[in-house]
Amino acid sequence: MATPKQTLIDFPCDFPIKVMGPKADGYLEAMSFVVRQFDPGWTSDRLETRESTGGKYLGLTFTVRATSQEQLDELYRTLSSHPMVKVVL
Repeated sequence: MATPKQTLIDFPCDFPIKVMGPKADGYLEAMSFVVRQFDPGWTSDRLETRESTGGKYLGLTFTVRATSQEQLDELYRTLSSHPMVKVVL
């Protein structure tokens, strides 16, 4: 009998996800679109932005309402596979 996957996170909870990509037109909108697919109630007041020192990259921290480990895993996979994304933490 398979045992359920263990997690240290108590769901549901607010969970920050950091995304780094180019400071380019459409980047913020594209990432917000992806996040809303996994957290339809997400709003931009739950977003922090931070520009890199050289101004080439933009760091985004999305605080999402996480309901399961599967939701978070799929969100990480989707963000990581996006062509504009350099890093997801």
